[in-house]
Amino acid sequence: MKPKILSTLPGYRAPDLMADTLAGITVAMVAIPLSLAIAIASGVPPGVGLVTAIVGGFLISALGGSRVQIGGPTGAFIVVVAGVVAAHGHDGLIVATLMAGVILVLAGVFKAGALVRYVPEPVIDGFTIGIGVIIATSQLPDLLGLHLAHVPAEFLPKLAAIWSARGQIDPAALGVGIATVIAITALRRAFPRFPGLIVAVGATSAAALALGLGVDTIGSRFGALPDRLPMPALPELGWARVTELLPSALVIAFLAGIESLLSALVADRMIGGSHRPNAEVMAQGWANIGSALFGGLPATGAIARTATNVRAGARTPVAGLVHAVVILIVMMVAAPLAGALAMPALAGLLILTAWNMTEPHKWRHRLTLRRSDEVLLAMTMLLTVLADLTIAIGVGVVAGLALRLARRDVPSDWTPPSH
Repeated sequence: MKPKILSTLPGYRAPDLMADTLAGITVAMVAIPLSLAIAIASGVPPGVGLVTAIVGGFLISALGGSRVQIGGPTGAFIVVVAGVVAAHGHDGLIVATLMAGVILVLAGVFKAGALVRYVPEPVIDGFTIGIGVIIATSQLPDLLGLHLAHVPAEFLPKLAAIWSARGQIDPAALGVGIATVIAITALRRAFPRFPGLIVAVGATSAAALALGLGVDTIGSRFGALPDRLPMPALPELGWARVTELLPSALVIAFLAGIESLLSALVADRMIGGSHRPNAEVMAQGWANIGSALFGGLPATGAIARTATNVRAGARTPVAGLVHAVVILIVMMVAAPLAGALAMPALAGLLILTAWNMTEPHKWRHRLTLRRSDEVLLAMTMLLTVLADLTIAIGVGVVAGLALRLARRDVPSDWTPPSH
């Protein structure tokens, strides 16, 4: 379970440092708006997302088993985090994240990292698509410029509330959101190695300000962003609190383990490397413990940011350390600029992220799956959207493993999600 950084530093040269520094700066520019948007969608102050990217991202790179993994808050956690915050408050989320970190450290100690390959692909695809649907739906009020007094947490009542307020749609907000989606997509295609995401969000936000469109910004809704990390502190723990939050902690640990190992697999295939799964799981554990101590969100390996890191030329985990340090510097010196980002622009960014989570390039392949796998995928997706993520994961994994045993399948070398 030796961290990858200890294997890569011997023989480290100045050209490696230059490549890692440029990659770290590039991926930090992608991580900043995403971290802000994910925190807002999760129901916590936007600065919490930056804290998570700094603390969690640094620890994942320093202790992890992947050469180029980038860690931080991810869209996959929005649903479960928002649910924990709504039911137990931000303090409850910190306790659940801390517990999830301990669970992941124990999973690493007992070498459970390789178990991810036993989770059936249709189950992973099903709840990933379901999470994408929920994220996109949750961003519709900001995209449309709606000011709803109360947004129901449940999917169908939420759609009904948005539909009933359709007469309040703000064309300016919708225009900013759509322009952001178009700009991100165009920049990704034209300059795939360029951090076009922050350029697109920044440009549409600046245009909204210059034109006096009056759309909401991070600053107008949440106030000034913090310009430093908070002091670490232990949350209030008690037996009743721990018992109450254990199911949420288990879901967070499961999602963190799954997403981090899938991200490491994606990175392996991009660089022709090989990650250490148990070291990676243990690093996720320490990262979540660290994030919780600083009041952050759950952290895990981020597939899109890891891919960006690879495309930007990263060679070692030093790139991930640079990424975390750059975000800290931006927080300290440019918090007011980040506070000027427009809410519809961030909504457009998250809707595009949700779209990518559904992996449109795999839709045609999914239609050719065995009928039982199609049913398993659809069932997991519907349970995620209409019921609860905990139920979806539990039912999906049990049903998927039962199907695998019935077929006498062995774990396959399937292609991980690339959102």
